[in-house]
Amino acid sequence: MQKKNIAIICGGDSSERQVSVHSALNVADNIDRTKYSPLLVFIEGTEWFVLPPETTTLEQVLEHKGCSVVNKNGFCYHNPLTGNEEYFDVALIMVHGTPGENGLLQGYLEMQHIPFTTCSSFVSAITFDKHSCKRFLDFAGVKMAADIFIRSDAPYSHREIVRQVGVPMFVKPTVGGSSFGVTKVKAEDELGLAIENAFKECDTILAEAAVKGREFTCGVFKFQGRIHSLPVTEIVTEREFFDYKAKYLGESQEICPANISEQLSAKIQNLTERIYTYMGCRGIVRMDYIVTEAEEIYFLEVNTVPGMTKMSLVPNMLRAAGFSFKDFISSLIDEASCMS
Repeated sequence: MQKKNIAIICGGDSSERQVSVHSALNVADNIDRTKYSPLLVFIEGTEWFVLPPETTTLEQVLEHKGCSVVNKNGFCYHNPLTGNEEYFDVALIMVHGTPGENGLLQGYLEMQHIPFTTCSSFVSAITFDKHSCKRFLDFAGVKMAADIFIRSDAPYSHREIVRQVGVPMFVKPTVGGSSFGVTKVKAEDELGLAIENAFKECDTILAEAAVKGREFTCGVFKFQGRIHSLPVTEIVTEREFFDYKAKYLGESQEICPANISEQLSAKIQNLTERIYTYMGCRGIVRMDYIVTEAEEIYFLEVNTVPGMTKMSLVPNMLRAAGFSFKDFISSLIDEASCMS
């Protein structure tokens, strides 16, 4: 049987570019090469490159020397070894942020009729924007923290924000990940700098009430028509919240499975599956929550292209569940192929 050509797409145009590359390299290192012929595809703006098979480091990816340029008219490239135009059978999207998580890349692939491993362009666009996602879930009866939506070109009042949301609060960009631009605000005089910091990432932000409780996350994916929930993980950090340093520089504990009752774990998993189905998600998705002392579950956000680095949450969940990372990657590719 001929191997499928897999484009492991990484890079992108957000602050998460390097995290994306590390995710892609880890996936490339674990993909089943008896079934697939993978190549890294690095994208940045309008420049898309197919990297040589021997590419194994972040530095090599960012230099992208000796690369073939992607022909976007058919999502193919010139193979210097065969002299032929080679087409990709499936796109395995590892681009965190724009354009790989907000629906832009998905829209292109849909127009090219190329199967891909994430949510559709429509679902990606909704879930990527925190404000849009929360308003969509308002109709599903999901508990969420109170928030105020702010545009950079519209007037707003610090005093009114504090009056409506209260302190402490989180100020965050409505788009993006890895906690870039997110600040925990404990007093009104901290609000101006927090808003300025968030607006560096995009022109729309949320001021969101800080719910007191423990932070949990749960991964979920569909394979062969059945939804699989992964073990719930608790995030424990001495930092103010689960920010970039906590996520990627080891300044947190990720307890998987979480040390909670079976009943609470099942409630979080069931809610995750319900949101996954309600939103129409595909592929692997990770959802984040705050759980209060009274065990009320507050939805925080959904990650439709969760990190796949060696330190990322989903690979840890897979290990705890006894899933082979290699088999998991195969399941994502095979499920995407069935959706084409």
